[in-house]
Amino acid sequence: MEIYQHFRKEERPFIDQVEAWRKNVEMRFQRKLTDFLNPRERQIATSLLRNTDLQVEFSGEDDEERRRMIIAPEYEAIEEENFQLTLLEASYPAKFVSLEHRDVLGAFMSLGIKREKLGDLIVKDGLIHIIAAAEISDFIKMQLQQINKASVTWKEIEMGSRMTSEEEWKESSATVSSLRIDVVLKEIYNMPRKKSVMYIKGGQVKVNFRTVDDPSFLLEEGDLISLRGKGRSELTEVMGQTKKDKWRITFSVLS
Repeated sequence: MEIYQHFRKEERPFIDQVEAWRKNVEMRFQRKLTDFLNPRERQIATSLLRNTDLQVEFSGEDDEERRRMIIAPEYEAIEEENFQLTLLEASYPAKFVSLEHRDVLGAFMSLGIKREKLGDLIVKDGLIHIIAAAEISDFIKMQLQQINKASVTWKEIEMGSRMTSEEEWKESSATVSSLRIDVVLKEIYNMPRKKSVMYIKGGQVKVNFRTVDDPSFLLEEGDLISLRGKGRSELTEVMGQTKKDKWRITFSVLS
């Protein structure tokens, strides 16, 4: 397909999925509600559906990382409740138990819950907030009653009460010899290139939420990078090449 040439090879299955959604909505005149999509998936879907007669809407606010999507005929009215979301809250004794994002997410995964059914998760000040697909909220409330050594009881709260993350992105600029992941990773996290290669080959690096184990993988503007134990970053802008054929880039690191 001609559209493949605009995207990476590993993104083809998702492209096919979006195309299947489009055809189904056009043929049946029925809206499609998706699971939660990450930023890269939303970018791909928006690009593929931009020049159609269908409308595309996303749940929640712009600061949310994971959002559900509705594809619908252009004449339909889409309301927030159509996204079928539930905001769940649980408390834990922060003075006695320390919980992190990965602890809570791991507890969900241990129940067999797919990540695609869960939206943004925030753990802060003895509280846990998770946006979940409404169809699994009862299951969560009944089955997830302990995280590590902390007992938790879930309740549904108004979406407007959602906690926001206090994380901040710090922007920097640099010049790199290549847009290879090992070269850019070295620059962003200030480490020897050999170490960046070790992390990549060890399966500890993700680009757009997918593990990348090839040091020669080429990054593109807007790519989200995650290095286990070191945090997340984004290649925010590729500003072209210098006279010496080096790349000028801007990147942001989550602090």
